[in-house]
Amino acid sequence: MIFLSFLQHAPGVPKVLVGNRLHLAFKRQVCQREAELYAAKNRMAFFEVSPLCNFNIRESFSELSRMALHRNGLERLWRSNKVLSLQELCCRAIVPRTTVYGIEQLPLPPPIKSHLKSYAMTSYTARYVAGTLLRPSTASHKKPKLIVPTDASRSSCTGRNSCSIS
Repeated sequence: MIFLSFLQHAPGVPKVLVGNRLHLAFKRQVCQREAELYAAKNRMAFFEVSPLCNFNIRESFSELSRMALHRNGLERLWRSNKVLSLQELCCRAIVPRTTVYGIEQLPLPPPIKSHLKSYAMTSYTARYVAGTLLRPSTASHKKPKLIVPTDASRSSCTGRNSCSIS
């Protein structure tokens, strides 16, 4: 606890709250909502990780690295002029349009589902820390349509030169 109080009085130091052993969620001692609120109150990113199934391990360290680079004015090193991978582009297209449960129902190989779920949890955490989930944008009053497994087969991206989910 001494280390935690030291960190609380160190403004600007990037912090990430990590909930370990997500694979043992049924033995949870701190509820997810309580951890999210604590992280938001203390301006931390929050990740639930599972080293057993390698879930959110890389993402939590990547976010901490990104925060440290941003703090030191070196964010341009993180966001270089590289082209996004096809997997990253697909994640950006699929995750905002479905839920983690919906991802599980998609006809995709297990490693891709795992990556999509990890990406979904990571992007949720980033939006939560940024405050967009606490204060939704007033610029758009339309609620985004979520693709759930029942209507995923009817979804298409026609006119956008991209693939369709079928």
